[in-house]
Amino acid sequence: MVMLRVCSFESRRGPEIASLFQRLGCEVFVAPSMRERPLKENPAVAEFCQLLYAGKLDMVIFLTGVGARHLLEAVEHYSSREQFFAALKNVVTVVRGPKPTVVLREWGIQIDHRAPEPNTWRELLATLDAEAPVNGKRLAIQEYGKSNPALMTALEERGAWVMPVPVYRWDLPEDCGPLETAIHRTIAGEFDVLAFTSAQQVHHVLEVAERLGLRESWFQAAKQCVIASIGPTASETLTDLGFPVDIEPVHPKMGPLAKETAELAPGLLAKARART
Repeated sequence: MVMLRVCSFESRRGPEIASLFQRLGCEVFVAPSMRERPLKENPAVAEFCQLLYAGKLDMVIFLTGVGARHLLEAVEHYSSREQFFAALKNVVTVVRGPKPTVVLREWGIQIDHRAPEPNTWRELLATLDAEAPVNGKRLAIQEYGKSNPALMTALEERGAWVMPVPVYRWDLPEDCGPLETAIHRTIAGEFDVLAFTSAQQVHHVLEVAERLGLRESWFQAAKQCVIASIGPTASETLTDLGFPVDIEPVHPKMGPLAKETAELAPGLLAKARART
């Protein structure tokens, strides 16, 4: 049995995804493609605090666990965490998925509504429509690496006043060496699977490939690999950019992604290699 050669573009949890694939008998190369850069100048957080503490917000939506933690760090420039936690108990709290759920439970904050899997903004919107209509409400949304104008527009169309609260932006890793190596190795045909665990990863890979003058070469080589995507948001981005998505796990988590990729990819390789 040939060992499946996997390239993952995960950053923060790179060792974890490498371990998952290795336990399933795969050879793994991890090429970190992103880092979270907290915003140094962030007037939105100051305004958010003012509105929250004055009782002028009805709902706070947490989209990511990392973002929630960054938000707390930013808030502590303006107030104590105790004041922040106390104020959150006076508004409706909504989370998009399991990671912000963990953070709010650590804080001792009740979660009023939670979007179901696959935890995209569409499930979040459907949850609000069914359980907490937003017409006439004042909402703050903890953003993450980039804004989500589709979600903002959908909420405003439903009659909500919406305040985005950015807390960090996605940058390329400080050391792009492993990512450059991954690009060269993909072109050389040294990977069977490319595994994406966020939508932004593919943008960053393409950016670095462009910088190397290898964007088209990498794009064509990548299409001859089995493309594994962790969930609908990443899959949508990949598809929009012209990549086939061969594997998307039933549950949008790294464990199921690794397991289903190890099971399904060997049977998909011949089809992938034949793509042009």
